[in-house]
Amino acid sequence: MTVQFSKKLGEEKMKIMREREAEDLAQILADKYKLSYLDLSRVTIDLDALKILPEEEARKGKLAVFQSTGKKLQVAIESPNPESTKRILKKLQQKGFNLTLYMTSETGLKRVWERYADLAKFIKIPKGIVDVSPEKLEKFIKEATDLEKLKNLFSSIITSKKNRRISDLLEIILAGAVSSNASDIHIEPQEDGIRLRLRLDGVLHDILFFGTKIYPLLLSRIKLVSGLKLNIHDQAQDGRFSIKLKGTEIEVRVSIIPESYGESIVLRILNPKSISVPLEELGIRKNLYESLIKEIKKPNGMLITTGPTGSGKTTTLYAFLKKIYSTDIKIITLEDPIEYHLKGIIQTQVEEKHGYTFSGGLRSILRQDPDVIMIGEIRDLETAKIAMNSALTGHLVFSTLHTNNAAGTIPRLIDLGVNPNIIAPAINISMAQRLVRKLCTDCRKKIPANEKELKKIKKILDSFPKNIAHPETKEISLWSAKGCQKCNNTGYKGRIGIFEAISIDEKIELLILKSPSETEISEAAKKQETLNMLQDGILKVIEGITSLEELQRVIEL
Repeated sequence: MTVQFSKKLGEEKMKIMREREAEDLAQILADKYKLSYLDLSRVTIDLDALKILPEEEARKGKLAVFQSTGKKLQVAIESPNPESTKRILKKLQQKGFNLTLYMTSETGLKRVWERYADLAKFIKIPKGIVDVSPEKLEKFIKEATDLEKLKNLFSSIITSKKNRRISDLLEIILAGAVSSNASDIHIEPQEDGIRLRLRLDGVLHDILFFGTKIYPLLLSRIKLVSGLKLNIHDQAQDGRFSIKLKGTEIEVRVSIIPESYGESIVLRILNPKSISVPLEELGIRKNLYESLIKEIKKPNGMLITTGPTGSGKTTTLYAFLKKIYSTDIKIITLEDPIEYHLKGIIQTQVEEKHGYTFSGGLRSILRQDPDVIMIGEIRDLETAKIAMNSALTGHLVFSTLHTNNAAGTIPRLIDLGVNPNIIAPAINISMAQRLVRKLCTDCRKKIPANEKELKKIKKILDSFPKNIAHPETKEISLWSAKGCQKCNNTGYKGRIGIFEAISIDEKIELLILKSPSETEISEAAKKQETLNMLQDGILKVIEGITSLEELQRVIEL
């Protein structure tokens, strides 16, 4: 009995060793022939792709078509030398297919060939999100009307035993995110399973935990439709794909990074519906709104909006462009990526792989005789210099910068290496913003403020400029988030901006020449008698638009 068991164990070990040696040899040959190596046991086999080449031909040619998107095929070969392999590859190319070749082992190919047996019982499925029908997505959206129903739909797909499970799972993840107005989908491997989260109104929510068995297949599917390399697991990769829903194209940006338990996936959904917000609906107060209207109607100069990632900067710039658009002027944008297509405006996209950078693209744009230029982000000195010079030579320039507040714009530009002498003449106004969640109007609850809260609020109200009226502390009531079906039991629905802005007047201009700190600029800007983000936010709390807790989540009180 013991001898028999030891023999069986020994045979298993030898089998594993032989398979490992076969994979090592395939890897060595891949380097020799300058092709990418692929372990086929770690990727999804697309049964639709198998149909492209009959099993008999695949076996004779010692190759396998294992993934396909449109006319793009992923093909695994044992060697590029056999005449039978060359003949079949040439035949596929003559049919108009674009081939990406991978070196693999004979063992890996056998695994794929075995899947031909599944074709008889296989139900045809879409080849990833790119080919998902709008009708199917809309059906998911109608069914997933709240988070609980969405979670149930996820669970039903996960437990389904149908062959189309992975395809359906990816579709429902996307449909669920669109239906709930999520901005991001997070798929995170952990020690005991895979966590799926959605970012709703800026906050992440746990949706589902599922087993690790499905995860590699889902990962491969996402990589395939995003144009990423299937055989790379230890490097970060970025890609993108688009879907169409009700005639609207929604772009999805994909980021994959290696981590302790696998590869973490984030899908950012650039839904035009959430990005296209009119200037009047952003939450800008009347006095600042009037100032901004004056600035964006000027023929030249620069308006910079600042804030962290996800603070709504691009939405604000798009709102400016829509406000000033007319057939009398030429507007060109330089973005990374184009998040929303604006009618009548020329939009270009940064493609660093092809040498079209922010600085290079901006030079090309200036040769197109624009009146208004929108630059997605100022990241380096060269882009900053060209933007400043454009503002000084008769162009109106809109752009964004990563700083914490409006006062931080000047020190940040100086840190990049911009000459302080040209900053003041070039910039008209610097503004900063954050997004706070709006209380759900169906379930928000009015509550009396306690002593500690009143003390905080009074301190902020006392710092208001004298020209801006504000309520007395005695009259203040607060509102809290309760939760109902309409807001997915979060108490919040939608977001609104809180803003601050600093105009570059004579006093600020003189200060810039001395390379000032943020604090010095903030102090000088107080004389402009405008609200800062904290003051704007506290008014929105008192007005019942948001809660004190939500404001504290976004900025320090």
